[in-house]
Amino acid sequence: MTDDITSNAPADPARRDLLLTTGLGAAALGLGAFTGAAAQAQETGEWDKTFPKSDAVEHSKVRFTNRYGIELVGDLYIPADRPEGTMPALAVAGPFGAVKEQASGLYAQTMAERGFIALAFDGSYTGESGGEPRFVASPDINSEDFMAAVDFLGLHEAVDRERIGVIGVCGWGGLALNAVAADKRVKAVAVTSMYDMSRVNARGYYDAMTDEQRSELLTRLSLQRWDDAASDGAPALAGGLPETLDGIDDPVITMYWNYYKTDRGYHPRSVNSNGGWNVTSAMSFMNMPQLTYVNEISPRPALIIAGSDAHSRYFSEDAYAAAAEPKELMIIDGADHVDLYDQVDIIPFDTLQSFFEGHLS
Repeated sequence: MTDDITSNAPADPARRDLLLTTGLGAAALGLGAFTGAAAQAQETGEWDKTFPKSDAVEHSKVRFTNRYGIELVGDLYIPADRPEGTMPALAVAGPFGAVKEQASGLYAQTMAERGFIALAFDGSYTGESGGEPRFVASPDINSEDFMAAVDFLGLHEAVDRERIGVIGVCGWGGLALNAVAADKRVKAVAVTSMYDMSRVNARGYYDAMTDEQRSELLTRLSLQRWDDAASDGAPALAGGLPETLDGIDDPVITMYWNYYKTDRGYHPRSVNSNGGWNVTSAMSFMNMPQLTYVNEISPRPALIIAGSDAHSRYFSEDAYAAAAEPKELMIIDGADHVDLYDQVDIIPFDTLQSFFEGHLS
């Protein structure tokens, strides 16, 4: 808890700009796309996840619509031996720029193995969910996506609508805290490797962006809107991770590459595995702080989990400080940011299970 994590701050502007486009933020400071766009929905009925299918869980594809009329697509996981009557349920999303076939699906399936109905879903404009143009993000719409998932779960015949929780990973962790602060139907929230996407886009990593840099960025993004509006094609993409690590020695970029660009975590519909976000997505985050009302989650409990070695750890610690009781901060010794995406021997599933069992009773 006393590590000086500010020593990891990306002082090099080129590193900072790439980090903000590799699924961590949409602030594209003049970078071109390294790869093509992610594929859109192609339902085949085949298991297309980055994790193995569990025989202890029943899986089905579901669709529901958010308040903006955007159809969202999710994977619903239900214990195969579920008891009669209704059960507690969890809405799960993240990381930011990932799809439900990656980390959120792993979380949902694992929690279903542990006695919960769990819904992993793609946010608006990404994955199999609807919304045009593609690969746009918004703190308002994506927070609404969580609330729409709660709508769906509360109407499901097997769900006890008085026992619904939320899990958010990475940037969807910040969105989860924002959504739960407003949506009083949710009884408990847990986040892992949490990012505050508004803060990182508005101020840069470790709040190091100067007023002049912020103004320059907003000017570039503003001018990009004219280019996008004049184009007959899709809006420009920010660019994602490089195709190889040749010449790359940055440990954070390497960490993300080893998940999103390898068999470990690559998925053809993932924004982060491919061409990155729409360039101008950053604008909606830069003037709309997400965690202003995080204290209003109380008296419902919040569990905030981060790796001790994660470059993003300060987001979790600051969110914990801003939240009101009851709250818990769990630091996983030796874990980095991405370890909490898919390393099942590191992700504290026992803690998540006991947390939700205790608060969704």
